[in-house]
Amino acid sequence: MASNNSFLAYALVMLLAGLGIPVMAALNGALGTRLQNPALATTILFAIGCALSIAYLFVSGNVPKAIPRAPWHLFLGGVFVIFYVLSVTWIAPKFGVGNAIAFVLLGQLVSMAAIDHYALLGAQRNPIDTGRLVGLILMAVGVFFAVRRR
Repeated sequence: MASNNSFLAYALVMLLAGLGIPVMAALNGALGTRLQNPALATTILFAIGCALSIAYLFVSGNVPKAIPRAPWHLFLGGVFVIFYVLSVTWIAPKFGVGNAIAFVLLGQLVSMAAIDHYALLGAQRNPIDTGRLVGLILMAVGVFFAVRRR
């Protein structure tokens, strides 16, 4: 487990990342609508992201001489991120950014609980106990209240 200082720093970085997800969804959804092509908007997003990732790789000085071997399934994260960005780019303008992100959040809650509980994909084991289950249920109920229309 991380120290208290590390925990706070990690939590802050992840909070900022989370704040960026709806912004990215709104920007890319608007771009996809403007271009009348969600796939093109997604491609542009990933081209810019790829360029910035490559620049960061070189600036950080962590360029490996060769790509280390890894099991093939560890590369599937790219499939999930493409699915996410393409689907949010296509659906958010029609469904609403808030609705889209709320259901993404609900999916994240279910997925993270399963990954942590069973220590899937090399994650730290964090079993679901009563307190965590109640928290997950309350968050799920909150998602539904957040998207409910009167």
